[in-house]
Amino acid sequence: MASLADLRQEYSQRQLTLQEVAGDPFTQFDRWFQEALKAEVPEPNAMTLSTVDASGQPHSRIVLLKALEDQRFVFYTNYTSRKGQQLAQNPKVAITFLWLELERQVCITGTAQKVDPATSDAYFHSRPRGSRIGAWVSPQSQTIPDREFLEQREAEFASKFEGKEVERPAHWGGYAVSPSQVEFWQGRPSRLHDRVVFTLDDQGQWTRERLAP
Repeated sequence: MASLADLRQEYSQRQLTLQEVAGDPFTQFDRWFQEALKAEVPEPNAMTLSTVDASGQPHSRIVLLKALEDQRFVFYTNYTSRKGQQLAQNPKVAITFLWLELERQVCITGTAQKVDPATSDAYFHSRPRGSRIGAWVSPQSQTIPDREFLEQREAEFASKFEGKEVERPAHWGGYAVSPSQVEFWQGRPSRLHDRVVFTLDDQGQWTRERLAP
């Protein structure tokens, strides 16, 4: 097995300067996201969501960004899941996007709150039918005896909704993250990376600064 200490990648594709970065983080994010789409980065909307439990222990997992609306990053999940319970206790979160093909990452800190039921309904009904049934099937984050438990529940709910519209369960819906800080990281040679951070001030204005790598 190769030594982990010897694994390294030299970054040299692009640069990021204060002069070229957009005037606000949402325009800059959209610019980079569109470039990730054009570069055919696999699942460019995959993001690491970090939450904190009641004891102060951080937890991270990958979720999918499903909208960027009203300057908020929106994702959907089970409200009774581990992450849902943690968000109910502490709505402060961190989000990280990694686009290795472009040698880029975006780090976001902010506060999450539930989106309105109509928004959750609209997105839920846009999902494939199997995914909608799956939202009823899984007691997310709870201990289950085996795979057959899920398969049996899936059959039960498929039968229940046969010939009917699959309604959104009350325990499932969206969260919108309002950012207070957004950092754009561009890999550069010799680990002298470019980092530009946007911070929301007390007047609701975004300031920009360059950070040391």
